[in-house]
Amino acid sequence: GGTNLTKKKGILERLADGPVLGDGGYLLELEKRGWVRAGPFTPEVALTRPEALRDLHVEFREAGADVLQALTFYASRDKLATVGLENRLEELNRAAVRIAREVAGDRCLVAGNLSLTWMYEHGSPSSYDRVRKTFDEQLAVQVEEGIDFVIGETFSWLGEALLAVE
Repeated sequence: GGTNLTKKKGILERLADGPVLGDGGYLLELEKRGWVRAGPFTPEVALTRPEALRDLHVEFREAGADVLQALTFYASRDKLATVGLENRLEELNRAAVRIAREVAGDRCLVAGNLSLTWMYEHGSPSSYDRVRKTFDEQLAVQVEEGIDFVIGETFSWLGEALLAVE
């Protein structure tokens, strides 16, 4: 077949047209299915059970989601260290985005994901730098893999959310 040169609508264009349906609750759903360990709730399933993650993306897509989130919640070096995967940060973020992209095809947008770090301390410039580096490290990989936009979630501090926006 010919190449489809029409670009899929971005998130802002879609929102201008009306509601945009997302997905969510990946870690809890994967935990229920036995693929994620309760406690750390880290996304190593992108490496250990990619087919389980792919299946869940397909379920969200078929249920009508317009956006699929890459499973990169808690995919930061410090959180991955809790399960001994700090040295696989790049590989994990890359796999998570790729799996979401494959399932999304040209039907859905793919959102990268940044989450709270537990490192932010109000009034501490050194913590701001650590948080910024943490976000930069994840985003570099996610952007390189072709996310359409980023979702930042579950921030306890406005300051940390603003660093994510930055």
